[in-house]
Amino acid sequence: MENFDYTDEQIHRILKSHKQKMDREKKYYHDVSKNNEDFIRKNRERASKHYHNGYNEKKKLNYQDNKELIKMKSLYNYYKKKDNIYKFKDNYPEKYQKLIDINFIS
Repeated sequence: MENFDYTDEQIHRILKSHKQKMDREKKYYHDVSKNNEDFIRKNRERASKHYHNGYNEKKKLNYQDNKELIKMKSLYNYYKKKDNIYKFKDNYPEKYQKLIDINFIS
């Protein structure tokens, strides 16, 4: 990842530009698109098509491919929530090391 060194003025200009862009997009959505019947119909068609064209299968395959990793993350988050990370390290050292290797834990 690149390290960018911006001046305060550049950062201010970037944030201002981003805010203006978000305001334009929000205004367009609420004033033009949101109440347009054609937009609503096309949006519903697109969403339905996305859902029925294998979305569920893709999610299922993704879960099956990453099942072990998802379970490791879930287990780690359980111990983290209970403030017992040291127990996780002691009980599952290989899982802890794998999570470090993939940069899930810093």
